[in-house]
Amino acid sequence: MTLLQRMVVRLFVPIFLLATLFFVLILQLVDFFGNLWGYLANNASFGMIALSAFYYLPKCISFALPIALLFAVSFTLGTLYTNNELISIFGSGVSLYRLVTPLIALGLVFSIAGFFFQEDVVIETFQKKNQLTDAMLQRKTSYSNTNVTVLSQGERIIYNAEFYNDTTRTLSNLVIIERNAKGDFLERIDAQSATWRDRQWQLSAVRIYSWNEEHTFLVESDRPSYSEPSLAESPDTFRRSARNIDEMRMARARSWIDSLKKAGLPYRGDLTDYYNRFAFALTPFIVTFISSAIGGRFRKNILLMSLLTSLVVSVVYYVAQMMAILFAKLGYISPLSGAWGAAIVFLAAGLYLFRVART
Repeated sequence: MTLLQRMVVRLFVPIFLLATLFFVLILQLVDFFGNLWGYLANNASFGMIALSAFYYLPKCISFALPIALLFAVSFTLGTLYTNNELISIFGSGVSLYRLVTPLIALGLVFSIAGFFFQEDVVIETFQKKNQLTDAMLQRKTSYSNTNVTVLSQGERIIYNAEFYNDTTRTLSNLVIIERNAKGDFLERIDAQSATWRDRQWQLSAVRIYSWNEEHTFLVESDRPSYSEPSLAESPDTFRRSARNIDEMRMARARSWIDSLKKAGLPYRGDLTDYYNRFAFALTPFIVTFISSAIGGRFRKNILLMSLLTSLVVSVVYYVAQMMAILFAKLGYISPLSGAWGAAIVFLAAGLYLFRVART
């Protein structure tokens, strides 16, 4: 690293730290005032509120990091331009790309470190924060489900229930269709109710439709109760999908998505959020790249212009990312395109800005 590059880094670091603290404080205040009336209405203690804010801190750092990087790089280069130092640097033959290489490298390091920080710290603390906040606000989540259909055992067994009660782990008005490996009909079971017991479903008030021995017509039989080891699909599969991918580590999130696919349940939204975790990790690098290309354009009102630029670029980036994710969840584009679309577009924009930047 040259002397000029070390000078830029020394100027950048304190600005970045102050910017991170500022944006973390903003996020904490938004969360606090957003839940303030709920805290007051439920007599939440100050200690519990402070603990919730503490658990929320890693998530705030994760969100604030890209904005702080964008602001710090813009402010650093803008300050150099205001003091005519940037002109002297370019006049001596040092290109903009060479000057900001350490900042771009820092952005890449923050992206890599941010991914593991999200995986090892943010997920666990954010889950605790949500649980604590729900407890203080007395919010309860019901996992009972209505009109649920589940595919089991390689789509050989199909469950359709009018209602799943997660408290009692029972199914109401259950219909089970069993097929062979080719997809041909084997048996239909209608049950008034089913209870999860001994790791399998115990059916009550059962009517069974099956082929006769010659396989020429269906035979109907009634039974007061019925159980079969093959009817062992976990009750968790019937639960309402209220799980948050943001609260799952990568392995668990992948397993959850696979279980949704296996059960024939909607999974595009969760798969998009899964891919987006990788794309979001690259955000520090992308915003550092963009701000390095535009930071030297401001000569006056550096603080205001840097803050405005960081906010505008961040808002546009996050809105574009949200729109792409929404389109993916609605099925207009693939989950992979929805997660990575905004990142690729802004990375291309950064390359173009570097090409036309003053140097």
